[in-house]
Amino acid sequence: MNDIIVLTGKVKFTITLDPGVWIFDDRKVDMDAYFSEPAPQPTEAEQEDEEIKKLSAFWDREIQEGAVFPPTLKTERRFLKENIITGSFGMPFAPFLRNAEPHEDASELVIETEHGETVIPLEKAYDLIFAFSQNGKPLSDDGPVHIYFGDGSNREAPITHVRRLVVR
Repeated sequence: MNDIIVLTGKVKFTITLDPGVWIFDDRKVDMDAYFSEPAPQPTEAEQEDEEIKKLSAFWDREIQEGAVFPPTLKTERRFLKENIITGSFGMPFAPFLRNAEPHEDASELVIETEHGETVIPLEKAYDLIFAFSQNGKPLSDDGPVHIYFGDGSNREAPITHVRRLVVR
């Protein structure tokens, strides 16, 4: 299977995407949390009450147990490593599309897969998320990426088996 995806067509620069290296990219997003509904925002009075409860609990603990120092850097690194090994991640497509610099007359993005083509308006393409890892493993069976719309409308049925991207 070829894990490299080429972004070509009406662009100033042809871009080669390699999802295998995105795990090291700081722009990656956690797919488990990305489409979650934002929590309802508490009122200012509720926030203040919650803050008082937290401070009270903190001081009670300090009095009973003594000071607790923050975790060491080694512990934090281990947590991040475990998160990478077990997490599901995606990459926003917008930076790559901007770097390719689509021509002014370009109006759509064609996603070529093993099973056909999917055409979307270029404006909507900037919101795409390319999932590249699920539960710490690359998407090798039907990948190398799963493409999700930014609004999550295809969350249950992402575009899979992606081979090439063409701007027209």
